[in-house]
Amino acid sequence: MQKSTLIIFGSSLGNTRFVAEKLELLLPGSQLMEASAVSPESIAKFPNLILGTSTWGVGLLQDEFDTFMELLQQQNLEGKTIALFGLGDQQNYPDSFCDGMGKIHELLQNKGVQFIGEWSADEYDFTTSRATKGNNLVGLALDEDNEPDLTDYRLKNWVKLIAPLLQ
Repeated sequence: MQKSTLIIFGSSLGNTRFVAEKLELLLPGSQLMEASAVSPESIAKFPNLILGTSTWGVGLLQDEFDTFMELLQQQNLEGKTIALFGLGDQQNYPDSFCDGMGKIHELLQNKGVQFIGEWSADEYDFTTSRATKGNNLVGLALDEDNEPDLTDYRLKNWVKLIAPLLQ
């Protein structure tokens, strides 16, 4: 059980919410919260955070998640374990695929957190992304616009990877 895990998402059209809800079911005992409802107390309460956002336009975070990131950066995150998932569109935005997830990683990389859940970039078809780190992505990338049939498969395999690291 993942009682110590808070899944935080920002969703404008519902796709990220849909994925976050699936993730919550795959991690029994985890708690789900919309980015706009997160308080400093809820961040402090959980040692593990799973952060999920979509990328808007050319590399922008979802609106509520952008505001949430301002709050998150002001918190003491030392020692927290963080996994990231991002939604993007590889066909229409191949030059900024899942840049939102990459932006989160950049903003938090010097905050004393341990990132988990890197995912191979090999099975995707994009040009560039702020979310790449070598041949991997900094978290799980999902494309609900072009590959919704792969979401469940990717989520289940990602959870197998991160669940043992969430304590």
